[in-house]
Amino acid sequence: MNSPRPRLMETQEITDHDLFVTLAQADGEERERIQETLVRRYSGLVRWLAARYTNPAVDGEELVQVGFVGLVLAIQRFDPERGTDFAAFAKPTVQGEIRRYFRDKRRWIRLPRRLQETKAVLRDATEKLTHELGRNPTIAELATELAVDEELVLEAVTADDAYTPRSLDAPVGADESDSWTLAETLGGPDERLDLLVDCTVLRPLLEELPVREQQIIQLRFFGGLTQAEIGAHLGISQMHVSRILSRTLAGLRERMSA
Repeated sequence: MNSPRPRLMETQEITDHDLFVTLAQADGEERERIQETLVRRYSGLVRWLAARYTNPAVDGEELVQVGFVGLVLAIQRFDPERGTDFAAFAKPTVQGEIRRYFRDKRRWIRLPRRLQETKAVLRDATEKLTHELGRNPTIAELATELAVDEELVLEAVTADDAYTPRSLDAPVGADESDSWTLAETLGGPDERLDLLVDCTVLRPLLEELPVREQQIIQLRFFGGLTQAEIGAHLGISQMHVSRILSRTLAGLRERMSA
């Protein structure tokens, strides 16, 4: 004669294993009660994982609700006879649902198709291997399971989708008394960079000038001499220096523009 299946006891002392064994045999209202007990028991895990993805542009409570969907899926799929810790099994499932939420509803920048496809199957592969191994799988184990390169798996694991851009007015800093906006942390235009580019382009053009024109440029712009002083130094008139300087500068401007 078969013994009646055990019913869920209204106590916190019942183990996860007993809950899942009873769940596998239960139906109707009893099954719902067991699932609710497990959801309450692991609600802290869901809220902890959701908090890791929460930012000013995302509703934290909405992420929690998405995480609970993943928790229910993990409860339905878990096999207590494999001896795996349920928290270790549920974590990637809850994370997967949260990431799926971002991927499907909040992505602004789309990932390459091959990377999207890898991320899509990576979730199930991670869940499967976690259940079989009793721990999180390595990159090499995931690559073997999916029959892809380890580099692709690593990229898929670490790829951080761009979900929602942050406002430039969003505060950053340790506390409200010592905070600044995101815009204030960004660099601005640096005119010295333009000067560096001009100098890099100008240098070979100066080296191609005749010796006397190089001397006049050097004395005028690096030595700080007037045209009259340059003429006296070179033994030519100030007017001659002016004509040479004007012609040389015009030629340099034209060649730099080209």
